[in-house]
Amino acid sequence: MKRWRETAAIFERVVRLADAGERAAIATVVRIDGSAYRRPGAKFLVEEGGNTRGGVSGGCLEADVRENALVLLREGGSRLLHYDTGSDDETVWGLGLGCEGAVDIFVQSVGPEFPAAQALKLMNAHGGFETAQPFSITTVIKGPDAGRVTIGPAASASAVEGTVFVDALQPPPVLCIFGAGDDARPLASLALEAGFDVTLIDHRRGYLTPERFPPPARLVRRRASEGVPALGKHHYAVVQTHSLQHDREWLRALLPQPLAYLGLLGPRGRREELLKQLGTTADTLFAPVGLDLGAEGPEQVAVSIVSEMLAVRAGRPPLHLRDRRGGIHAED
Repeated sequence: MKRWRETAAIFERVVRLADAGERAAIATVVRIDGSAYRRPGAKFLVEEGGNTRGGVSGGCLEADVRENALVLLREGGSRLLHYDTGSDDETVWGLGLGCEGAVDIFVQSVGPEFPAAQALKLMNAHGGFETAQPFSITTVIKGPDAGRVTIGPAASASAVEGTVFVDALQPPPVLCIFGAGDDARPLASLALEAGFDVTLIDHRRGYLTPERFPPPARLVRRRASEGVPALGKHHYAVVQTHSLQHDREWLRALLPQPLAYLGLLGPRGRREELLKQLGTTADTLFAPVGLDLGAEGPEQVAVSIVSEMLAVRAGRPPLHLRDRRGGIHAED
C-alpha cells in the first residue's frame, strides 16, 4: 500500500520536471527471486542533476542504479538491469551483499511523453471518506516497443509487442481518525508515512487546519449526529475525541459498518462503560487500541496503533521477526 503514495510522489516530480523542460529516469523493480527488500513495482527517480527519490532496495543498489540512470539520460533509450545480491562472483556484480536474492530493474528516460499526469488524475480522483479506484501501469521492458507505457486496465498489455511488466496499483486503505486533538497529529503523520490515506473528522473548525494536518491528509468537519457514509473493508477507523459522549455517538455510527478495523482510545474500564451504554459487546472492537509496546506519549501510542493496523491488514499475529519461520513477505 505504501507503493501507491511513493508512485504518486515520483509522478508529481516528473510532471514538474517536464514542465521545466527537464527529463529524468525512473527505475522500477520488475522481478525478484528470493529475498529482496522491495517488491515489484517499487520505483526510484533519478534527475539529470543527480537528485533522487524513492528506492528499489534497502540502500544497497541505489548507487549503481543511479549511475546507470545518469548514463541513460545522456544516451537515451532504456535498460533492463540484473542484480544478484547474494553472489560473491565478481563477474555477476561483485558486491556479495548476502541478501540471497536476485532483482531485475527496468530503467527508462521519462519526459513530457510519459503519462504521469494521467496516472495522477486517477490517483487523486477521491476525497473525504472515498477511496480511489485501482488501475494498471503497463510497461514494455523488452522488445521493439521497450519503454512504451500505457495507463489503464491490465488488458492493455495485449496491444504492445514484447515483454511487459504490469504494475497493478491498488489504492491504499483509508484511516478515518474521529477526533482531531493534538494526539491525532502524530497518528495521522505516521499513518501517512506507512501508506494509509488519512481523513480527520471533527466538529471543531479550529482543529481542522492544514497547519495542524498538512496535505495529503483530508479534513472533514462533521458531528456524530450527522452520521457517516457507507464504509467498508477498505476503511480503518480510530475514535479518540476524549469526550465520552462524542466517542459513544461515533461508536454508535461506526459499529454497524463492515470496517477492516475499529479502534477506541482509552482504558479498558472506559470501553466497558461505553459498550454498556450502547448495549453491545462489540467483540471486534480494538480497545484499548494498539499493540502492547509499553507506549508512553502520543508519538509512541501512534506507533502502537499503526503497528496493530498493519498486523490486522496483513492478517498476522504480531511477532518478533526472529521468531517467524520462512520469508518476511511469504504467505502464511
